[in-house]
Amino acid sequence: MHNAHVLVARAALEELSLDRLFIVPAARSPFKPEQQPASAKVRLRLLRLAFAGQSNCEIDLQELNRDGVSYSVDTLRDYTERYPEAKLHYLIGADHVPMLPQWRDADDLAQLAEFVVVPRPGQSVEKFPEPFRGQVLRGWPFEVSSSAIRERLKLGQAIDGLVPPAIAESLQNDNPYT
Repeated sequence: MHNAHVLVARAALEELSLDRLFIVPAARSPFKPEQQPASAKVRLRLLRLAFAGQSNCEIDLQELNRDGVSYSVDTLRDYTERYPEAKLHYLIGADHVPMLPQWRDADDLAQLAEFVVVPRPGQSVEKFPEPFRGQVLRGWPFEVSSSAIRERLKLGQAIDGLVPPAIAESLQNDNPYT
């Protein structure tokens, strides 16, 4: 868990005008069966620390509670049932785009959500394979510059993680750019 995860969540909330973002830790990835992630207890502690105080981010334990291999289609089916009127978005790294047709129940998965790609610096984003649809998260990777920080302050957006904590607190208490 690092600042980039929090920054990606913030970019998604802002760009997509989301009411809420669910962070769903996987029990086990079907594409990395030999790789054991840190224990669920450790990952949950880190997620809770990273997203503490962010009321529009919610950690959803459903994949951990299901145990075993985690399949995105099961999670999206659950959200469709719980939130039938919601437009669902699913954040993925750019490296996952070409693999989407290999995901479990890919045709169903493609109908359940719009995919939002988080590009990696210097990496191009491939076109979505049929029948998937989606978009690229424009605010990531962030261009960290003084002008970008001033613009975020002017818009009332957070600058945490972009500047040292003491500077962020000072600017939030006395914002010269409003």
